[in-house]
Amino acid sequence: MFQSALLSPPDVVPRNKQTLVDCVFQGWTRSAPKQLSWQLERLVSKESWAEQGDYLHLNVTYQLLAGTPSTRQKFLTIGMSSVKRKKGSYLVPTLQSLFSQSSREERSSMVVVVLIADFDVRWITSTVREINSTFASELDLGQLLVIHVSQKWYPPLTGLKRNYNDAPDRVSFRSKQNVDYSFLIHYSAGLGQYYLQLEDDVFSAQNFLTTIRKHIEEQNAKKDRWAMLEFSALGYIGKLYKSADLPLLARFLFLFYQEMPCDWLMSHFRQLMTQRETILFKPSLFQHMGTFSSFQGTFNKLKDKNFEEGLYTNPSAEVYSNMSTYQKYFPKLAWDPGEGFFWGRSPGRGDYLTVVFLEPVVVAGILVETGSGGKDLLDSGQVELGQDVFTAAMKSCKTFQSLGAFMNGKFEMREVDKRHGSASSCLRISVTAGQKDWLIIRKIRITTNVKEQKNS
Repeated sequence: MFQSALLSPPDVVPRNKQTLVDCVFQGWTRSAPKQLSWQLERLVSKESWAEQGDYLHLNVTYQLLAGTPSTRQKFLTIGMSSVKRKKGSYLVPTLQSLFSQSSREERSSMVVVVLIADFDVRWITSTVREINSTFASELDLGQLLVIHVSQKWYPPLTGLKRNYNDAPDRVSFRSKQNVDYSFLIHYSAGLGQYYLQLEDDVFSAQNFLTTIRKHIEEQNAKKDRWAMLEFSALGYIGKLYKSADLPLLARFLFLFYQEMPCDWLMSHFRQLMTQRETILFKPSLFQHMGTFSSFQGTFNKLKDKNFEEGLYTNPSAEVYSNMSTYQKYFPKLAWDPGEGFFWGRSPGRGDYLTVVFLEPVVVAGILVETGSGGKDLLDSGQVELGQDVFTAAMKSCKTFQSLGAFMNGKFEMREVDKRHGSASSCLRISVTAGQKDWLIIRKIRITTNVKEQKNS
């Protein structure tokens, strides 16, 4: 018979008292108060046929180790599972990154669910204690839940098929990981309108939730069916699903748990849900921080080259330059998100790259980075803001005001709006002295003051 903590309430111990794990360790449990049971009822949408008739039973009981489930559905559920590593833990820094990079409004729109997917009771106890002490506010506000599933609910994890000639211990590891994710996703169904899968060793970009919301709205406006949006190119990091699809995804991972790794299974699921091509957004919103893998503590230096920690807010614009461009390294690549850049041949005094905004904006912050590996830096140059667009051979502005010069190939300025509060129509990078070296403009990033913009 189907069992779930959200249908059959788990053993719960208040966070400010002894944790459930402590109680289990001493051989006793405390039943959940009846008044909590209504809070724990599943909020899952009945759009899923698997839930409508309770088809494809997934027998599992959850233990709620910390946190208070919200009585209302959030916009986004973020799920991750965590196991004991041989060389330290990244779980707490990962959670700190998620919450610290989010505004108060964003935190109120999300819930992070952590499945403690290990069976070492002492490690579970110490981990839950650290989470309780570090994230007291988030736990009280229903923004963080910590759950656990007993080993008895897991299918066989040894003696499995050795597909791809993987070693037996590798097969056991990746098969258990699939089951971990299956249980995690099944629990999370309906807690939010959308579900984001992360690993427990990542750090996030600033205001990632706002960026995700924007991309979801844009994707839904296209009216093309999608099953998975990707906000990182790595593994099972930054993959987003609709809550209505989670019951099927949970059962899919469970059904094929021993066949292949989870990041391979997710691609098959996407295709089965009739989304043929990947939908990957750049820059990536999540970066892998772990150095040592959860599998045998092996060294892992995997990084996402498209990650940008700061929020990408560049408005729509056209980009022009009078510098000779090398091959296909066009000026606009320095403005667009991702790893692209502008590469020009030896610039002379008076050469420029001009960004012309489609709509005037109040610029609050500017970051311009040039060069690569210490080469092709802009030796002498300045950044300027302009007004009054006109069109000649190229679009530009009639008047410009200098903000300052480059230092060691980089220009960065905050609170620009306090000096230059009116809306600008152009941003120009001007070369103030010729150089023999070529020039790479790797990144132009601005932040805008939306409030001032509306008032101007």
